[in-house]
Amino acid sequence: MDPLRHLSRRAFLGKTSQGLGSLALASFLDPRLQAATGGVLGTPPLPQRAKRVIWLTMAGGPSHLETFDPKPKLAEMDGQPMPESFTKGQQLAQLQGQKLMCFGPQHPFAKYGKNQTEICSLFPQIGSVIDDICLIRSMTTDAINHDPAHMFMNTGSQIAGRPSMGAWVTYGLGTEAEDLPGFVVLTSLGKGGQNQPIAARQWSSGFLPTRHQGVQLRSKGDPVLYLTNPPGVTRDRQGADVAAINTLNRRHESLVEDPEVATRIAQYEMAFAMQASVPGLMDLSGENAQTMELYGCQPGDGSFASNCLLARRLAERGVRFIQLYHKDWDHHGGVKDGIALKAQEIDRACMALITDLKQRGLFDDTLVVWAGEFGRTPMSQGGSGRDHHNKAMSVWLAGAGVKGGIVHGQTDELGYAAVDQVTTVHDLHATMLERLGIQHEAFSFKFQGLDARLTGVEGAKVIREILA
Repeated sequence: MDPLRHLSRRAFLGKTSQGLGSLALASFLDPRLQAATGGVLGTPPLPQRAKRVIWLTMAGGPSHLETFDPKPKLAEMDGQPMPESFTKGQQLAQLQGQKLMCFGPQHPFAKYGKNQTEICSLFPQIGSVIDDICLIRSMTTDAINHDPAHMFMNTGSQIAGRPSMGAWVTYGLGTEAEDLPGFVVLTSLGKGGQNQPIAARQWSSGFLPTRHQGVQLRSKGDPVLYLTNPPGVTRDRQGADVAAINTLNRRHESLVEDPEVATRIAQYEMAFAMQASVPGLMDLSGENAQTMELYGCQPGDGSFASNCLLARRLAERGVRFIQLYHKDWDHHGGVKDGIALKAQEIDRACMALITDLKQRGLFDDTLVVWAGEFGRTPMSQGGSGRDHHNKAMSVWLAGAGVKGGIVHGQTDELGYAAVDQVTTVHDLHATMLERLGIQHEAFSFKFQGLDARLTGVEGAKVIREILA
């Protein structure tokens, strides 16, 4: 069989191109060449304030009205009909066509920090570090149901198959970790028990090389399946097998220059490295008692707090993008008790993560983002809950030169829609990329004849008002 007959289109172009063009193509095809420069961008084009991102995803859609957006007027109107001027002709999820009644905030708010920022009193630990946090109260999103809303927050598109933000970041910048993936995902389930599935496509590489997809580490039990060798297989023997397989793979790669062959080589090598690195990562016995008390967790308990501690450990080891999912925020009913339970699970851990990063000198070059996939309605659902809502939500950022102790934007008096300094998901992505040293308008990948970008083509803007 003539191997040249099976050349991919990219391989053909690579073999027929000359000069700088062929060198550029070769660096794109071979992930090992990318690693030497840290990613396809090489040196970031902008000043790099963040070396890494820790993205805290509150899966299910946390209510801004019981967390970070005080609405005394809504409390006054509790039980009264929602003014039609707010909702007429507007898209709703499950409340469409129903009688809409105002539903006041279910918990009091309190003031914290030098600027007396108001947040729900259920979050005093976050309140204790509010001077390190930029609170955005005017975030909006395009999607109103869970899966497409997660897709939009993660990929900038509701269309399945697009790369996640973590994949974009590692594709552009590579990773500083030699024995761990550049993009790691951790999940945790709260005590409320709403275990809505989070599809693996949320951390997919999409049309980017598959080596940039996120790798999920399980927070309880074996962190990775088949991490340990079977009985009778030593590490030296395993290493010899990997070396032999990759020798064959490299011979094949030299003929076809298919980026997915190069990806498979990198995956074999990474899997072998992780067999040694992951057990040490997950072993918290070296953490002192003060750190464990700070986070309020126990080793291996699978909690959000434990995952926050693992996020710090991953950051120390050079992982570029770390995403935590904490489930059980979908409060169509019982939002009062539900938010109280969620606060117990995340309040201390969020404070601990910020405090720990500061103590270890990682805060100034780590961007921490807290966000759900959408907000909740100021109208009641079933008398005790709130429906999905995409016109108003609260998120917060900390570290990497983000201004602390400030509030950006606001919603109307009932918390129905963002009305001042309205911010989009694409704006949030653009700001994240800017902190990482990436110019979002110029960061693209040719796909189906178009220059695809994480920030879309709708005119995303960096939220410069929140940056120091």
